[in-house]
Parts: sequence; structure tokens; C-alpha cells
Amino acid sequence: MSLLTPNEPAALTIERPQGISDFLLVCDHASRLIPRSLGALGLDEVQLASHVAWDIGAASVARKLSALLDATLVLQNYSRLVIDCNRPPGSPTSIPTQSEYARITGNDGLTPAAASERVAAIFAPYHAAVSALLDERRDANRRTLLVAVHSFTPVYLGKARPWHTGLMFRHDRRLGHSLLERLRADTELTVGDNEPYAISDTTDHTLPAHGESRQLAHVGIEIRQDLVADEAGQTAWAARLAQALAQAARQFS
Repeated sequence: MSLLTPNEPAALTIERPQGISDFLLVCDHASRLIPRSLGALGLDEVQLASHVAWDIGAASVARKLSALLDATLVLQNYSRLVIDCNRPPGSPTSIPTQSEYARITGNDGLTPAAASERVAAIFAPYHAAVSALLDERRDANRRTLLVAVHSFTPVYLGKARPWHTGLMFRHDRRLGHSLLERLRADTELTVGDNEPYAISDTTDHTLPAHGESRQLAHVGIEIRQDLVADEAGQTAWAARLAQALAQAARQFS
């Protein structure tokens, strides 16, 4: 049996492919969906609805941000528990067997062939689509600012996280530092500088592979999930980020 059947969603969705914005948005953990061929990977419905399976609120914020900016958006359509599209294939967390307190028994003892099938069916098409969009923009001499939209759980392994949002950037600080300044201008926000996550070669793939390798200005945005768990929060954060991103882009253009 193939991992994905013909009547299941494709590995990715592209929204606003003709968007005129300088921004290209990606959402690596947009969905909690698991292919029918894999069942529930040993998890119950509560676990599958939690941050274990996806970035809660991230897809909705990304869609609203795409609309506000008129920016092309690429969404990954399957749970990161199937294969994490922001991890290098073969890394320990690419196809996780443990996520916080949840044991993903459906990923235990996965054969190399089964792992390769997940790469081929989900990971590779998603990143090929991002690459193709970036190639198209490069060939058209379009400026591109790459933004990855994520969310994070307010409490992890029993430890509360104080940040409302956090930004990820490493070698190229242009967009990240500029956006950090804009968001920190709001004194009611606690904004993490590479907190609660920072980019590394073992824990990240999207920004190193598509941003750093092409020398594109880029940033990863993390939003605390309790702030974007409903429509009102998602709308508010999309509006905040749209304004701050536009200002940040002008600052170093």
C-alpha cells in the first residue's frame, strides 16, 4: 500500500501563487493530518489535537498573514509525526518516536524503506515546491524575504515559557534583527531572541536549506499557542506581524 492514496490531500498547498509581496511564507507544521495507511501512529485523539502533532494556530495565522501581505504561502499538509519537514531526513527527530510525554509507537522500528517512502511522499515534494518558487522569483529578479511561521506550547516538560513570540535567525540577521526591534517596541510583549528555539543544523532544515543557502534574508517566527488558539488571537497576531514585517523590510531595503 502506498503511503498516500489518490483521494488524500497532496503533501502541500500553495496559496496566492501570484502574490506580489516580497515575502514568501512557509508553514512546516501546519497540519495534524496522518495518512490513513498509518492509522493514528499509536496516539489518541487528545494527543493528536495537541502541540505534539502540529503547530496549533500557525496555519491560520500564516493564511491571514498571506492575505494581509498578498504573499505566497506554502503549507505542509501532514503531521510532523509522520515526517518533520523542518528536520534533516535521517536526524533523530525527523520521524520521532517520542514527543514531550507522548510515545509515538507507530514510528517504532521503522525500516529504512518506510522512512524513505515518507521522505519521497511528503518531505521532498514540500521542499521541491519551495525551491521552485524561489527559483522562479530569482529568475524574475524579484526580492524575496523568507518567513517560516511556527507556534510553541506555553509549557514544555513542566516548564512555563514566558515569551509571547520568539524569532529564529542565525548567520543572516537582517530581517530577524529588524523584526525583533519592531516587536520589542511594544513593551507589553516579551519577545525571544532565538528563544524558545534557535536554528541549528540538526534541528532545522527549512531556513538553512532555503534561506541561508541562497543568502536570502529570512526569519522564523514562533508564537505561543495559547495566544493563537482561537480566531480572535489568530487575527490579532496576523495583523501585528503584517505591520511589523512591512516595517522591518523597509528598514534594511
